[in-house]
Amino acid sequence: MMYPFMTLEDNTEIVHSHMLDDRRVKVYIERPDAELGFRHATCFIPGYTWEDIEGFTETEIAEFQEIIESTAHLIIEFSQQGGFANAAGF
Repeated sequence: MMYPFMTLEDNTEIVHSHMLDDRRVKVYIERPDAELGFRHATCFIPGYTWEDIEGFTETEIAEFQEIIESTAHLIIEFSQQGGFANAAGF
């Protein structure tokens, strides 16, 4: 299950998984792209292990890393509570 977390002003979506059995959380980032369909990347936290990066520059990944690092505590908490909407009681 993937839960919505954040939409950036350029329509980049950041979503996250539930807490995985290995205590990591998958953070998936995608942005619509006219040529590729979607640019995308996956980061696993904690540890900030990146994989399956397509269409994003190293600079963009560094920016996403900053966003994820600054909100990792929330993502991890929400991953254990069924996403933001469930944690917030919506």
